[in-house]
Amino acid sequence: MAVTHPGEPSAQRMSLRSRITLLAAFCVGGAVALVSLGAYITVYRGLYQQVDDNLRARADAMVSNTQVVAEGFTQIPRYFLELSDIKFDVVDSSGRSAIRQQVIRPPVGPDELKVASGDKTSNVRTDTATDSRVLAVDYPFLDNTALVLAEPLDSTKTTMSKLAVVLIVIGGSGIIVAALAGTAVARGSLRPVQRLTAAAERVTRTGELRPIPVAGDDELSRLTHSFNTMLGAVAEAQERQRRLVADAGHELRTPLTSLRTNLELLLASEAPGAPTLSALDRSEIQDDLRAQLDELTQLIGDLVELAREDAAPSVQEHVEMVEVVEQALDRARRRAVHVRFDVRLQPWHLIGHAASLERAVLNLLDNAVKFSPPGGVVRVDLASAGDGFAFLQVADAGPGISDEDLPHVFDRFYRSEEARTLPGSGLGLAIVKQAAERHGGSVFAGRSVDGGALMAMRLPGSPD
Repeated sequence: MAVTHPGEPSAQRMSLRSRITLLAAFCVGGAVALVSLGAYITVYRGLYQQVDDNLRARADAMVSNTQVVAEGFTQIPRYFLELSDIKFDVVDSSGRSAIRQQVIRPPVGPDELKVASGDKTSNVRTDTATDSRVLAVDYPFLDNTALVLAEPLDSTKTTMSKLAVVLIVIGGSGIIVAALAGTAVARGSLRPVQRLTAAAERVTRTGELRPIPVAGDDELSRLTHSFNTMLGAVAEAQERQRRLVADAGHELRTPLTSLRTNLELLLASEAPGAPTLSALDRSEIQDDLRAQLDELTQLIGDLVELAREDAAPSVQEHVEMVEVVEQALDRARRRAVHVRFDVRLQPWHLIGHAASLERAVLNLLDNAVKFSPPGGVVRVDLASAGDGFAFLQVADAGPGISDEDLPHVFDRFYRSEEARTLPGSGLGLAIVKQAAERHGGSVFAGRSVDGGALMAMRLPGSPD
């Protein structure tokens, strides 16, 4: 016997469209059944009440008519003789009839005898044996007797049978129409879901991230829009990844080519019969190799750091930005002995990832130190902007940034003409931008009051 585990497809599992169809049919069927039952009961009571009212009207007419004829040992109102469609009789408490004529007598039971004996003034009931409605009232012309009238229920039951057939046909038709309407509604409503399913399968099969057309403004349309947004985010991430790989390959190609050239030159110089290199040339080649290895090391480290920043930090903690900036300053001072730092820090707190923020601040400081002249001043300022954000500004006294380079300084691998001769990978400021945006902030670049570059991070938080 096969066992179906949770999450596995099952041949017996009903589709969503079938469930919607059955739900619509069940709801409409229940409503039709309730309405039909109410209509049937109402008509049933109305028809039986009509029969009872007719019998009482006949009985009132009989006992109020004073024209009588002598019949047996009682006097019978002449109106009795006009009862052609109703069975009638006058009985005493023992059930004996007071009419000697041969008439089709109504059924007489214990309830009618009670009326004749005076225990009850009237009684109405349905006699199942004769399928008729029986009314018994006190007969005023003779003591201890009761007038018994019986009307057949054939026409009433025929009407009720026809009504039942009509209600069943209408109810069944309503259920069928509801099932068809439910199927149509389910098909139309689930069409966006089917498109989403097809798109997900297409992405899985081909990796194509083409958006799905959106029509309407209902919940499913908004779901489709959200799915398209997700596809756009995935496509953007893939494009960023492709650009990163392409840019990284381009940036790695230059130092690797230089390394290979220098290594081949060293190896060639050691071959038998090859001209030897002077001590000065060998020293210069070795210095180039060290510089190129340092450049590769920094580039790979920045790539790793950037890849870590692409994934959101899993740990969110309370961050004191003053502590983060001071830790970054300690590291920057050990590597930059030829510049001076002018620091003004105000308390600022936020929820985030302290390590990535410290890395971003250190990149800003290293960038300022790299372009600062010997003896220059790097100004570091952290202050609230008064709108729930604070600005961390790092300014140097270097050559500054040209107007053409300002929009691109935070792009990956972008290096201005002035920066190409200096060490660096072109990823430091991109890491700053990514860390700021990861924490809900932004970055800015401009010129400082000293004519150098001004880099700023705008971060959310509070001073308390």
